[in-house]
Amino acid sequence: MLSRCRLPTLLAALLLALPARAGMDVPLAEAGRDLAAKHCGACHATTPGSPSQNAAAPPFAEIAKLYPPESLEEALAEGIMVGHEAMPAFEFSADQVDQLIAYLKSLE
Repeated sequence: MLSRCRLPTLLAALLLALPARAGMDVPLAEAGRDLAAKHCGACHATTPGSPSQNAAAPPFAEIAKLYPPESLEEALAEGIMVGHEAMPAFEFSADQVDQLIAYLKSLE
């Protein structure tokens, strides 16, 4: 049983360990995570620490480090075009773009 003196210390440590970022819209990021898993997960690892199904497809955590998420807004809205045929063209709605950007920001 935890003493009453140690409980506040334990709670503070747990809160500091949470990956939440100040101002992050958690429901929006969660929707983006689900959208990424649905549309991108066949090739890309969409959760941190897991490998991509396609070795040539970078994990989302790596994409978030390589590109500022906001810089991907236009490409997500108008269709991402890359130099290989294996990458399908996607066009997301404005709401979906916001969700994906929020999820990428949560991975930074």
